[in-house]
Amino acid sequence: MSSFKGLKPILYGGREVWPLIEGGKGVSATNHTSSGAWAAAGGIGTVSAVNADSYDAEGKIVPQVYDQLTRRERHEQLIRYAIDGAVEQVRRAYEIAGGKGAININVLWEMGGAQAVLEGVLERTKGMVTGVTCGAGMPYKLAEIAQRFNVSYLPIISSARAFRALWKRAYNKVSDLMAAVVYEDPWLAGGHNGLSNAEDPLKPEDPYPRVKALRDTMRAEGIADTVPIVMAGGVWYLRDWNDWIDNPELGSIAFQFGTRPLLTAESPIPQGWKDALRHLEPGDVLLHRFSPTGFYSSAVRNPFLRSLEARSERQIPYSKVEAGEHSARLDVGVKGKNFWVTPKDLEHAREWVAQGFTDGLRTPDDTIVFVNPAERKEIQQDQKDCMGCLSHCGFSAWKDHDDYSTGRLADPRSFCIQKTLQDIAHGGDINQNLMFAGHAAFKFKQDPFYSNNFTPTVKQLVDRILTGD
Repeated sequence: MSSFKGLKPILYGGREVWPLIEGGKGVSATNHTSSGAWAAAGGIGTVSAVNADSYDAEGKIVPQVYDQLTRRERHEQLIRYAIDGAVEQVRRAYEIAGGKGAININVLWEMGGAQAVLEGVLERTKGMVTGVTCGAGMPYKLAEIAQRFNVSYLPIISSARAFRALWKRAYNKVSDLMAAVVYEDPWLAGGHNGLSNAEDPLKPEDPYPRVKALRDTMRAEGIADTVPIVMAGGVWYLRDWNDWIDNPELGSIAFQFGTRPLLTAESPIPQGWKDALRHLEPGDVLLHRFSPTGFYSSAVRNPFLRSLEARSERQIPYSKVEAGEHSARLDVGVKGKNFWVTPKDLEHAREWVAQGFTDGLRTPDDTIVFVNPAERKEIQQDQKDCMGCLSHCGFSAWKDHDDYSTGRLADPRSFCIQKTLQDIAHGGDINQNLMFAGHAAFKFKQDPFYSNNFTPTVKQLVDRILTGD
């Protein structure tokens, strides 16, 4: 096994693998074909266990239909679909890998029923899954679940502080199964990002000092330097990370590739999405806050995302009583209700209504957004159809435990993430759905590897990455 400067195989799950991890992209953006091939090429493939596809006897994808009347019943159905789908994906990936590399599964701790899904999948895939990567939230229970099923776990964090909290509270008790710590750069990674309130979304920080701080924290807790830190987010060419490899300050380093594997022969995303990736420019991926999870997330700034931006711009604060600057009664968009706004905002509201945004919808932050009747109808229908795919959903005000409500108003500035991700992954309009991508996606257009519309196999991609390019 030879490779770019000093990159050596690591021992993982009892065998030598390249320290190259395929990022697990939820809702069918990675599946058995892509992750099995990644493992077969000698790396660590990652099956997404977030609402994965199942297949019928003929090998066709089983549509996930929710015709139950209550959200709770639909949520139970969602968990059944999720377990069946992920088990099927793991089994197929394991076969494709053929004893090479390793297969991990990836779950979001903030997905609805995350613990039930993870336990259900591990129960039925014994001996096939080497490790579980898990982020989006604070997955304290990850270590004890890993221990019960004797698999490795790889927490995904975005700061040394977050890791320390998890370690102190839970992970120190199961230290032997923590195979690596994934540092996911909150400014560069695609999908949901772990920016904290202390960090500025508009001021990216250099990952090196943050990863060094993580290693310092790990050392202070007695964790060996041989436990790799996985750099995730913004990783394209290994040559860009030359001074990270074999660097005694950082200890063992591995690299996660989330965006590059999207454009491979085995990638399950539809052709239209693959084609769109070739035309992105720097800045076309937006770090935004519209996700119903409440987390920041990064996606292509397509018409779907732009319409959410525009919707939030048609927004004014209101008061239920006449007070202070709120001296004008809102006379458009809300029928027969007493809402008081500033005179300036009343002018804005009248302008929006004149443009066709005739319906005012209240948000949990005491503001009103103005939408057109078709948008209102879609928002309300999507909220009604909620199947509880998140542990807490800002869009539908669902919660997956206790009284099943967040206790807040459902938020019309957000969207149904399950609907849009299922739709785009299965061939829906790439302009009218959420299209996740990392911030380095513009490199598809610049990287000569992809010129003349070349689409590599996963094996060709891994071989290319190993040259430093």
